[in-house]
Amino acid sequence: MASTLGPSPPIYQATEISIPPRTSSHQRTISHQTFQDASGNKISPSSPPTRGSSLAGNRLSNSIESGWKSQGKQRIPLFERPKSSHFPASESASRESSILKSPTVLASQAYTKTPPEPKPIPMAADPNAPPVVPEGLVNHKQPPWSQAKERILLGPYDYLLEHPGKDIRATMISAFNSWLQVPEQSLAIITKVVGMLHTASLLVDDVEDSSLLRRGVPVAHSIFGVPQAINSANYVYFLALQQLSLLNNPATIQIYTEELLNLHRGQGMDLYWRDTLTCPTEEDYLEMVGNKTGGLFRLAIKLMQAESPLVGKREAGATYDSGEDIDCVPLVSTVGLLFQILDDIQNLSSPIYAARKGLCEDLTEGKFSFPVIHAIRADPHNLTLLNILKQKTQDEAVKRYAVAYMEKMKSFEYSTAVVNVLGEEASRMVSDLEKRVGGEGGRKGAEGIRGILAKLNVPELAVMDPKD
Repeated sequence: MASTLGPSPPIYQATEISIPPRTSSHQRTISHQTFQDASGNKISPSSPPTRGSSLAGNRLSNSIESGWKSQGKQRIPLFERPKSSHFPASESASRESSILKSPTVLASQAYTKTPPEPKPIPMAADPNAPPVVPEGLVNHKQPPWSQAKERILLGPYDYLLEHPGKDIRATMISAFNSWLQVPEQSLAIITKVVGMLHTASLLVDDVEDSSLLRRGVPVAHSIFGVPQAINSANYVYFLALQQLSLLNNPATIQIYTEELLNLHRGQGMDLYWRDTLTCPTEEDYLEMVGNKTGGLFRLAIKLMQAESPLVGKREAGATYDSGEDIDCVPLVSTVGLLFQILDDIQNLSSPIYAARKGLCEDLTEGKFSFPVIHAIRADPHNLTLLNILKQKTQDEAVKRYAVAYMEKMKSFEYSTAVVNVLGEEASRMVSDLEKRVGGEGGRKGAEGIRGILAKLNVPELAVMDPKD
């Protein structure tokens, strides 16, 4: 039975391309490709299709021709991107300039250095000879670490340092030193170590909390990436330990290790409760705060007491005017609890806090803060707050509903009462330590610490994030 589909389409077969040797001008002369159809007719990309060839052959010819151009006897491919742009030159330059000036690009470029061109690997003269291994490549001595590489590792850390916080810890160290009288050189090292640990811990906190901003600028990991930010933070932990070793005091190394363990214990439990939607008890929460928020406060004071010429040196005949010894750790632990619970209240109820850091930021994070814990445990059968925390909502209407529920459960009143109890306890401890130290030093130290506590009771000054 004869086919009704018409004649078969031509079949094109490519012949071998002839590529002569390079000319003196390093140009190749390429003979243009020819094709044959099913009837054996030769066709050239530049010649019109023979009679009987199909439209497909015509398209093929045009397609091939569009990819080549003639230069005398030479035919070269035209696959280069055209120099002209879809945008005028001035507009294109403006677009490029705006991209290069964006904050993210500028911040990234500040800590990015173009690597040097790699050195060529020496090749053997004889191509059949075994590969040549450069002398010193294997079993060479460890080269000294360069400052250029150091800047690369510290990029995320330095970026955050350029946007400092309120530095509450340095203020507290200065106030307590009126009592502890740590030598200037030792105090400088301790202050530096505490600052390094605090900044490094923020790099990790921002990753674990999926934060977008820190101190009003994009978080470090949004610019340098999560792996580089984490590595930079871990690197600084060990740089701080290296600095601490300059004190030549074994007790400081033990203190450092103990408090870093506490910091990670506190952070680990906080993350576990958030990610598993597990509401802790108030006692568990205060323990977590003591490890996490109070950890750096406590680390600073313990290191200062280890370096103080007076604390714990009674056997050596060095005592305070009163002849008594002192221990500031219980006071600073109480201050750490006070800071955190007050911050929890401010986060959910202060208009000033909301204007600076966003409305009810802790609810969006899904955090079990002190007022939230009280409201949930006040009525365990009501799952309202648990469900809101689960959503990690950014809806302000939902957040305001959650706040109204906590007000109904008197959670803010209860939390404020706990803050007042902690404040009274801290004031009592300050007075007791002032008497123990005695003299001008006792009075001056007490004034400094009372000044810090007083700021917590002023709404405009109370917005002091413990993590800042």
